[in-house]
Amino acid sequence: MEEKDVYTQDGTVDINKNPANKEKTGNWKACRFILGNECCERLAYYGMGTNLVNYLEKRMNQGNATAANNVTNWSGTCYITPLIGAFLADAYLGRYWTIAIFVFIYVSGMTLLTLSASVPGIRPSNCTGDTCHPTSGQVAVCFVALYLIALGTGGIKPCVSSFGADQFDENDEAEKKKKSSFFNWFYFSINVGALIAATVLVWIQMNVGWGWGFGIPAVAMAIAVIFFFAGSRYYRLQRPGGSPLTRIFQVIVAAFRKMSVKVPEDKSLLYETADEESNIKGSRKLAHTDKLKFFDKAAVETQSDSIKDGQINLWRLCTVTQVEELKSIIRLLPVWASGIVFATVYSQMNTMFVLQGNTMDQHMGKHFEIPSASLSLFDTVSVLFWTPVYDQVIVPFARKYTGHERGFTQLQRMGIGLVISIFAMITAGVLEVIRLDYVRTHHAFDEKQIPMSIFWQVPQYFLVGCAEVFTFIGQLEFFYDQAPDAMRSLCSALSLTTVALGNYLSTVLVTVVTKITRKNGKQGWIPDNLNNGHLDYFFYLLAVLSFLNFLVYLWIAKRYKYKKAVGRAL
Repeated sequence: MEEKDVYTQDGTVDINKNPANKEKTGNWKACRFILGNECCERLAYYGMGTNLVNYLEKRMNQGNATAANNVTNWSGTCYITPLIGAFLADAYLGRYWTIAIFVFIYVSGMTLLTLSASVPGIRPSNCTGDTCHPTSGQVAVCFVALYLIALGTGGIKPCVSSFGADQFDENDEAEKKKKSSFFNWFYFSINVGALIAATVLVWIQMNVGWGWGFGIPAVAMAIAVIFFFAGSRYYRLQRPGGSPLTRIFQVIVAAFRKMSVKVPEDKSLLYETADEESNIKGSRKLAHTDKLKFFDKAAVETQSDSIKDGQINLWRLCTVTQVEELKSIIRLLPVWASGIVFATVYSQMNTMFVLQGNTMDQHMGKHFEIPSASLSLFDTVSVLFWTPVYDQVIVPFARKYTGHERGFTQLQRMGIGLVISIFAMITAGVLEVIRLDYVRTHHAFDEKQIPMSIFWQVPQYFLVGCAEVFTFIGQLEFFYDQAPDAMRSLCSALSLTTVALGNYLSTVLVTVVTKITRKNGKQGWIPDNLNNGHLDYFFYLLAVLSFLNFLVYLWIAKRYKYKKAVGRAL
């Protein structure tokens, strides 16, 4: 075997900083450790976060609104801190060492949270039944633990999916085909952890105790650490390429400095390194594109671009690859924005779906009632069902007709998910119409629950789960694949922010709808008693917004040009 076939061509190295050997590193032999790590880490996260609002209410003696806001603020922080971890990974540490450092912060937070719920002196005291009266110090310990966890997850969320994808060499066609499957199984592993958390761990917290309820997730996180480090000798590591934000601002500054400079018709005259490799570590060269031509000015050579010792002033002259990095980020932004409405639909599982379920019959048999929030279990089941079906059935079938190696392009896959999300909202709206028709027919306006099984909600949860498999996994793959090589963690973190913004948009919509529909003394669409409201109108509003968002998405996707990398990484 020739040397070029023995080693990867994407610039990856092994744990000892030697060129990565294809036979000894990467591929599924490395990914099994990453998937095991992610499954345990998500089990720990959801096992602690799913029922956190009840802990704050019962043990921290917080009211509904305060507890809900604290959970929302903490959850939002968990989706903001990835920007910090991603920057450190791309600029200085690399994905492996970023994860390695932040998992210990994560474990420290989980351990402290477990101690705060179980050790006398720091656990909430003065308890009467389920209600406690903690001291300010005990509350402080709890929140220090929570925000250590938020910081810890900030170094894992944006890096782990990209790190898994790094195990497949894009310059090797056989390995490149496997990368798409990795994202499917990565999301599958997340939901295995979420399934165990939402069933077993929630039951333990409510029936055995919070010490055990938080202790088991802490142990799961420790196991995640073991999984991660156990695979170290098999991993392929992408080297950090320096501060991506610095490179972006260098292009912007250089372009504005040369506003009066004319870009040559022959684009081969633009400045680029002469070697095959890019001068950005861990990055391949990017081919020039004709879009956003203004920034090409940064790559036009002038007499004032060199300083005395012959070195290029990077704030006056940038390579084509550096310019194309900025262009790539700008091109990603419209696709990123189109995911916010989908995240708003996704957020309804924790809000309006639960409120709708509260008004329905929750009995399973004579003696057991299923909490309405627990129906999100069917979303997880749907993901676990559709992920292997997509990977093993849909992709091979679609490949026969499209000729595309992945069955669908990433943008097509995401678009299919957006369409399914429209039907999820329509389904929820139709169910609400039927429920309200029963209320009016039987004059059951004052009934807390009507004799209509909560399991009629299963289809809408199942459709949301199906949409996730297409859109969320498609996003993971798209933002990794289309991000510049040295900015992949940062772009993965950017894609995560759609979840936070989707939640914020949902809050804005509810606030605006409530204010408008309650004018002139009316009950509004979403009153305290949903039997007197029109929650169906809200679901239909989301369906209409999703449809309009899909039309805009089609316009964006039609004009999107996929990244074209050339050469190999340094």
